This record gives sequence, C-alpha cells and structure tokens, in this order.
Amino acid sequence: MTMVVVTGVASELGMRVCELLAGDPSVDRVLALDLRSPAAVPAGVEVRAVDLATAELKPFLEGAEAVIHLASVFGPSMDGPEIEAGVQVAMARRVLDAAGDASVSAVVIASSATVYGAWGNNPVPITEDAPTRPCPDLTYAVHEGEVERLALEWREEHPDSTVCLLRPCPVVGDGSAGWLARALDRASSLVAASADDPPMQYLHLEDLASAVDVARRRRLDGPVNVAPDGWLTGTERRALDPAPRLRLPDRLVSEVASWRWRLRLAPIPPGILAYVRHPWVVANDRLRSAGWVPTFSNEEAYVAGHAAGPIEKLSPRRRQELALGAAAGAVVAAGIGGVVAIRRARRT
Repeated sequence: MTMVVVTGVASELGMRVCELLAGDPSVDRVLALDLRSPAAVPAGVEVRAVDLATAELKPFLEGAEAVIHLASVFGPSMDGPEIEAGVQVAMARRVLDAAGDASVSAVVIASSATVYGAWGNNPVPITEDAPTRPCPDLTYAVHEGEVERLALEWREEHPDSTVCLLRPCPVVGDGSAGWLARALDRASSLVAASADDPPMQYLHLEDLASAVDVARRRRLDGPVNVAPDGWLTGTERRALDPAPRLRLPDRLVSEVASWRWRLRLAPIPPGILAYVRHPWVVANDRLRSAGWVPTFSNEEAYVAGHAAGPIEKLSPRRRQELALGAAAGAVVAAGIGGVVAIRRARRT
C-alpha cells in the first residue's frame, strides 16, 4: 500500500494537492492533517484534526511512503504570537522528526524563493546552486531559510530518504493573489517607477500543486525552484495592472510603508520593500527537466490573480491621497502618543 501524508490541507494548495493524490492510481491512501477544517474534502482523502505544533505526529506518519509538508502559520496574518514564537520552524522540525521515526522515505516541503533574498548582485535568474541569503527584515524569508537548514540536516542524518525543498515565486489563484503577491503589489505601488524596476514572476496555484506532485512522484531531492518560464519586466507588469498606479517619492516610501503596516492599512511587512527594489527571479530548468510543465505564463498568472477591486477602481491620485492621508494621520497619532507618554513620565 502506498500512503501519502499531507499537512496543511485546509489551504487552497493543500486541497488541490490532495485532489491530485486522490486521482493517482498509484496512491492507495491519502491522509491529510490540519488544525483547521478544509472547505471541501476530496473524495478518498482522510482528514484528521491535528495541531502540528503540539500533537504526537509519529502515529499519523507510520506506514507513509511520503510526507508533503504544506502547513504554514503565514498567510492573511504576517505577524502575531505564532510567528514571533517561531511556530513555522517548530512545526517543520516536529514533522521531520516524526518522519525520521516513522522511516518515511520521501519528504516534500513547501519553502519559498524569498530565501534567496533580494539583493542588487543577484544573478538573473537565480539557480538552485546559489546560496540562500534571506533579507533579515522579512520574517517569512528568515523562517523559511531556517526550515530549509533543518531539512538539509535531516537529510544528512537519513541518507536513504530524500527531501525536496520547493521554492516557488509569488503565487496567485483565479481572482485572487496569495498573501506574498498582495504584499509585493502594495509595496510596489509605493515605489517610484523607473527603468530599473526589477523583474517579477507570478506562479498560478494550479502549477504549484502540479510541481508538488511531480516532486513526490519523481522523488526530487534538494532545492527546486518553481516558476513559469521567464519573468515580467517592470514595464510589462505595469501594463497589466487593472488600474494605473501613481507612485510616491522615494523619501516617503519607507515611512508610509511602515505606518500602513503598523495601522494594518496594507499587508506590507517590514523587509518587503527590498523585494520590489532588487531582483530575485528564479530559473525553473531543474523542475522542467523532471517533467513539470507550467500551464500559465507569468502574464496569464498575473492577470488571473489581479482582478480590479474597489481600491484599484479609484483614480490613481485618489489612492495616493488616501495613502498619504493615512500616513499623515499615523504620524500625528504617534506625536500625540509621544506627548502623552512624556506628560505621564513627568507626573511620576
């Protein structure tokens, strides 16, 4: 019997991967683990409510040929107690430990191309033999880099097993962009457009799911980039925007981004600005040589995931006024808070 265990089934990616596994005649059993309940369960998939951060995992992995680890604490929320506590890394460690105890022969982990970092001296494109240099201010990239380090150590301790580290570029779905793609979009809308805008890539969710399946079936080992062929230049991406954008002067970008993040006005976490200022596009040669073929180009994925919403339908100038107004309000609030704090200090 061929059994595959999938973590993070409640996510869109998890559900799609489980659908592919359920339709594979070579897989006899699919066991999906998640603390949350999935919106829909594919036929033939067994779902168990499991907290990967606290539960004993070995019993669930006993007899599994492969484990696909997709669970993540990052998503709509990009900070909070779980992220600050490093639960992303802790979950991966516990899954790997249980996989070792259960003698699982193949592990696939969803990582991120952000682990390469966004640096001015990055090659274009980046191949898997490049070092990982995540930007230190982007917690997501740092935590994924640590997960990869643990996974590579695990592989050395289990030479008969394989560990595939999938590094996808920003992911989008039909009618919506993933959280990282949304954060990059919001950040890029602040940065002044120029001829030096770095290239960007966009991966459709369906293509990421098929990449996960290829990695499992082909028992790929080590880091593997996931991206469509090529990339979009800054000019090409701006031409595809649902509505034109009016950028802010450089001197205001960091300040506005910081306050929009603190006030939860936009998903622009600290460190994301580097990823819209420097190149970090990746090559997909290794995955293609394993038989993976993307069905969406960068252009098609971008358009599929970027339908115009209420904000985009406003005029560029009105959106800029709202952004500047929010930033100004935040600065005023901070000033008032500082004055209050000083007065309280003097009273004591």
